[in-house]
Amino acid sequence: MRRGGFFQAFGNTGILPEDDAETRLKKSLLIFASGLVSLGSMLWLFLYWQMGPQFSTTVPFAFQILLVANLLVFFKTGNFDLFRYSQLALFLFAPFVIQWGIGNFITASGTSLWGLLAPIGAVLCFGTRESAAWFFAYIFLTALSGFFDYYLADSLQPVGQSVPIRVSVFFFALNFAAISSIVYLLLRYSTQEKAKTQAALEETHRLLQDEQERSERLLLNILPGPIAERLKRDQQTIADGFADVTVMFVDIVNFTKVAEGLTPQQVFAMLNRIFSSFDELAEQFASEKIKTIGDAYMVAGGLNNDQGNYSKAIADLALAMRDLLHRDFSVNDMRLEVRIGIGTGPVVAGVVGKKKFIYDLWGDTVNLASRITSEGVPGMIQVDEATHRRLAAYFEFHEPQVVYLKGKGNTTVYRLIGPRQSAPVIPHLRQD
Repeated sequence: MRRGGFFQAFGNTGILPEDDAETRLKKSLLIFASGLVSLGSMLWLFLYWQMGPQFSTTVPFAFQILLVANLLVFFKTGNFDLFRYSQLALFLFAPFVIQWGIGNFITASGTSLWGLLAPIGAVLCFGTRESAAWFFAYIFLTALSGFFDYYLADSLQPVGQSVPIRVSVFFFALNFAAISSIVYLLLRYSTQEKAKTQAALEETHRLLQDEQERSERLLLNILPGPIAERLKRDQQTIADGFADVTVMFVDIVNFTKVAEGLTPQQVFAMLNRIFSSFDELAEQFASEKIKTIGDAYMVAGGLNNDQGNYSKAIADLALAMRDLLHRDFSVNDMRLEVRIGIGTGPVVAGVVGKKKFIYDLWGDTVNLASRITSEGVPGMIQVDEATHRRLAAYFEFHEPQVVYLKGKGNTTVYRLIGPRQSAPVIPHLRQD
């Protein structure tokens, strides 16, 4: 196994699939620190013995055993809270116990400095606030060692040494405390600033996501979902041919005459109430609103391949719109009537323009539906022959009538009465 692969596998030991990125990092850092401390302490003992000093290895050896045993317990149980408390406690107390066993700061070569790993590890594994207790414990143990070494220094003063051992011990403790404080405070400050920066980035990311969601909603209010996705992926012209689409126009009767006696605000409020209600009904019946043209409302079915019987859905929508205006006078306080025309056949659909664009339909089917609407009777729903053939099993119609349409000549139309009592029930699919 390659060296990098071994260290990566070792650092990933004890990490669970459900751990988040921060927990994974904390576990890896503490596991690596445990391994490095074990290797470092073994090397320290080996060099000490090679260079001549002899002392009891009981405490250092026990420290090694406890480090490895604690690591194995964590690998087996997965209890990270217990592991980080116990392992950092070993990092903190063991170096001071070893130093006290050897002698003082000078004779032990400042072994207690290893205890600084505890507050540093606490910053990384707990957080800046929780690490303060570990740092103060380290400073207290350093000061305690310096205190006892200072008052026991007279019995340890070597003959002929120019600098009193008390002075050496005092500055050992002072230097350890000062350098350790600087290192800890720098790490604490950098960690806090990093957390602030991360929080700011997350907040910025959240705001960007909110803006993106608002933009998505706005785009979906203008374009059908599949068309919006295509427009986001590329800037090519979007134009599709559909062999069979049912198109419906809803035209408000005498709107111009009614609007003459109203202020612009009242006209807007009236249209907004009616068309907003139509929008809700179009969504309910899984139909695609195309646009509003002045006082006319255009909707289509069959543009979404996932839609079921879209012609029946359009007919049900037409009945629901007409009935809404007849019964809900909070929406239709002016008692307005509508003409509704429905046509079925091929269309061309696409996005027009690059700025303030709109999704629109073109073709003979669109023209037919529009002219059937304009030649209709207030309160009635008229359909062409293609639509009638498709809906005859579900709805009742008046006898066919022939009307003259500009550009089409004499055309047969059917006036929709309502659903047949024995008609099969087909649920309408809601578009997301």
